[in-house]
Amino acid sequence: MQTALLEMRGITKVYPNGVVANKDVHFSLREGEIHAIAGENGAGKSTLMKIMFGMEEPSDGEIVIKGEKVKLQSPQDAIDRGIGMVHQHFMLVPSFTVAENMVLGMEPRKGVGINYAEAVRMTEETARKYNLAVNPKAKVEDLTVGMKQKVEILKALLRGAKILILDEPTAVLTPQETEELFRELKQLREQGHTIVFISHKLKEVKAICDRITIMRGGGSEGVFETRDVSEQEISRLMVGRDVVLKYDKDQMAYGKPVLTVDQLEVNDPQGKALLSKISFSVRQGQIVGIAGVEGNGQTQLIEALTGGLHGVSSSGTVQVNGTDIREADILGIRKLGVSYIPEDRMRQGSAGEASISDNLISTRYRSKDMNKGVFLNGSRIASLAASLVEEFRVRCSGPAQPIGMLSGGNMQKVVVARECSTGPQLLIAEQPTRGVDIGAAQFIHQKLLELRSENCAVLLVSADLNEILEISDTLLVMYEGQIVAYFEEPSKVSEEELGLYMLGINRQDERQTGRAINHV
Repeated sequence: MQTALLEMRGITKVYPNGVVANKDVHFSLREGEIHAIAGENGAGKSTLMKIMFGMEEPSDGEIVIKGEKVKLQSPQDAIDRGIGMVHQHFMLVPSFTVAENMVLGMEPRKGVGINYAEAVRMTEETARKYNLAVNPKAKVEDLTVGMKQKVEILKALLRGAKILILDEPTAVLTPQETEELFRELKQLREQGHTIVFISHKLKEVKAICDRITIMRGGGSEGVFETRDVSEQEISRLMVGRDVVLKYDKDQMAYGKPVLTVDQLEVNDPQGKALLSKISFSVRQGQIVGIAGVEGNGQTQLIEALTGGLHGVSSSGTVQVNGTDIREADILGIRKLGVSYIPEDRMRQGSAGEASISDNLISTRYRSKDMNKGVFLNGSRIASLAASLVEEFRVRCSGPAQPIGMLSGGNMQKVVVARECSTGPQLLIAEQPTRGVDIGAAQFIHQKLLELRSENCAVLLVSADLNEILEISDTLLVMYEGQIVAYFEEPSKVSEEELGLYMLGINRQDERQTGRAINHV
């Protein structure tokens, strides 16, 4: 039997507030394997990886590397032991070059300054050694998402990482970029590196991983050879029940346009076009999906629809039920029946120190049924919060619990509950299932489909291609601030074909994309 490269034995983590994140977890890595960790949000996988990378200390248990018991009290301790981590949200300085980011914290010196030529040489040497081509002198802010990820991996390798922890590495990649990443990871495996692959995408876990550890409720449900378990079996072990991976949608007769965007153009303060001639509509009972690599105008489009455009010039029209909202504020837009699930649940979607209850009423506390004279109606608020916590299956100690104490998936459920429970005429859902597990994602998808059946118009912006192809009735693709493709039947489009449009390799003509605003 192969000796473990790294073992985590009996790991338990109890936080001061009494939350048990890990309980008696056993986890081991073999040298030269790609090992997946899968589990629902709140299952304990992030805490386990933070312990492995020295970001958290276990309450109990031990870590053994190559037969030696070790204490990892900081990320530097982990790095010194050959462990590197590539976080889901990259830790790069956008205004620095690739070489400057590569040597950050270990800069070669030349007198009192940085030896930039040596930084470039070190970058080129590392890139050549691992066959990961990068331009050392390129600014990080100008790189594609896939290239930024490559820089993060090289940064860890330059620091001597033999074990690489990758947190949701394909979350924002196109199929083509994912394929390239997988080739690179297989090369690293062949060179003797060991990779921990944290992902919610079970198809990818099956495609690249040798073994999988499945976590649930803070403990391990077992370790399996990936070839021996199906996606459905993995899902069942993760959530304790069968999970629907495909949806049977009723055919809807679309109603009148609720959202109409016509010739929308947005320029930054320097006059650079961020959005160019964007035109489309979303009708009652319709889900319109928008796909695209991040940074291709989706953010500016959402800002234009939700009252968030600041410091930029814009032209064209954006109407909700015939009312132009380009000059409206957030409250004015909400009064027209618009709800919004933002991309960043921590920064935009919730107030971390406030209770679940307060977060649930934060968009409706002005309404008459939430007030009793000059005071808020406490009993009405408590009743509503308890009802939504139950309906949306939020795992918590109760509505009074601070939302910041919840797992990411449960926090997302609170945001979705707030936005879906107001009877919206238009729901703008921006990355609604990012970073949530397959069970929570299925639940959120079902809520979107329920709203659709109630004649709500839904605009879905997502980097998850499976989600966008499964849920959308019609589909738009954005590239460099323009709509470059429009599909009336997303289910007939492959992820590979979609990826070609997302990368700007393929492009429809204006007659085809123009149907996005004229479709019936």
